Amino acid sequence: MLIDVTLPQLGESVNEGTISKWLVREGDVVKKDQALVSIATDKADSELPAPAAGRVTKLLAAEGQVVPVKTVIAQIEEGVFATLSAAPGPPVSLPPISSPQPATAAASAPARSTLGALATPTVRKAALENDVDLSAVQGTGERGRVTRDDVMRAASGPVDRAAPAPAPVPAEVPPVAPAPQRAQQLAQLVNQGGGFVPPIPGVGFGAFKVPAYKPHDGDKVVPFTRRRRITADHMTYSKFASPHVVTVAEVDLHRAAKLRDAHKERYKAEGMSLTMLAFVVVATAHALRENSALNARVLEDSYVVFRDINIGVAVDSPDGLVVPVVRRADELGVRGIVRGIDDLARRAKGGKITIDDLGGATFSVSNPGLKGNLFGGAIINQPNVGVLRMGEIQKRVVVVESPDGEDAMAIHPIMYMALSYDHRVVDGVAANGFLWRVTELLEKAEFEV
Repeated sequence: MLIDVTLPQLGESVNEGTISKWLVREGDVVKKDQALVSIATDKADSELPAPAAGRVTKLLAAEGQVVPVKTVIAQIEEGVFATLSAAPGPPVSLPPISSPQPATAAASAPARSTLGALATPTVRKAALENDVDLSAVQGTGERGRVTRDDVMRAASGPVDRAAPAPAPVPAEVPPVAPAPQRAQQLAQLVNQGGGFVPPIPGVGFGAFKVPAYKPHDGDKVVPFTRRRRITADHMTYSKFASPHVVTVAEVDLHRAAKLRDAHKERYKAEGMSLTMLAFVVVATAHALRENSALNARVLEDSYVVFRDINIGVAVDSPDGLVVPVVRRADELGVRGIVRGIDDLARRAKGGKITIDDLGGATFSVSNPGLKGNLFGGAIINQPNVGVLRMGEIQKRVVVVESPDGEDAMAIHPIMYMALSYDHRVVDGVAANGFLWRVTELLEKAEFEV
């Protein structure tokens, strides 16, 4: 009996994956749940297990190939060969039933440029694997985007260079506002998600080109890692898609700091870190429940307000910044938030974060570090409509009211928090109300720890 091995849904909004490396060959006998292939997506990498024990009869996708979810990528013959996988001795490999898949591009092939063209990370990877220079490929996608089909056509034969170039806009003609149909097309592109949306001709931006780099002694050229390229595309898309507005609040953490100092040793003895980040996440979750406009995402011609409050918390990993998710954060107290953040941070630093850990955030909190960070506006993590960025905690002189009603000066720990929000669906009143509520909760510090 032949069993199809399909590429599963590897997380929210993940529609395709790249075959990074086959871990088996045709003819190999495998056990159930044995890793068959390494899959790379825009969120994380993972290994796909065998759905049953048996013999691998066909590998239907080549290494480096980008395949949509639900695509059959291999077949396993179950039953007759399954018992061999449990037999003692070295691993069994039987002759392949079908012809082998084409080999990927040789490692010695000359490097090709992929950074100048408009293309998604998976298309860039396909270009590198097939030794295709994206700058020489005529894109057939929206706004000239290079698609995977364009790359495959270029890999199989000479690139058609006869395609007419778009007519340049005369320099003396001033930029004009986009026509209604052009604006509608832009809105559709913006809300499809993923990748960079190029500038629209005639809008008046996108014409500037940076000068070519000239090498100098001592310079160090650092190639983009896959994670860095994905992050770059995501951040560029977010800035283009969402009209960012930033508002800042000053928070007096006097009571929160005293509460933390009173309990941090107890948490430490239990193997957990009671940080100010935990208090901020708790306050954010409660404020989102009361100000649901920030717990939303934009659709094509509407927006949805989410029921669940899932907060993404930016943490560092060996491959760069990742944003794992604390789910239903409003249902957790301080202890639950601390445990969740500690677990996610520990697995992220150990490279053990999974795709499921990274999907489904409805809002994000960023804590860039302890030093030299007064405040700053973070870029929204799409498809969220808001991100709250913490600043450095510093002791400052503040005016407080004494018990007898007189004003007095005191030295308290102060932090600035900056809220970046998407002005397409979030108005200033809602954003300021949310940030005011987070500030109030932190300053009262009436948390159960």
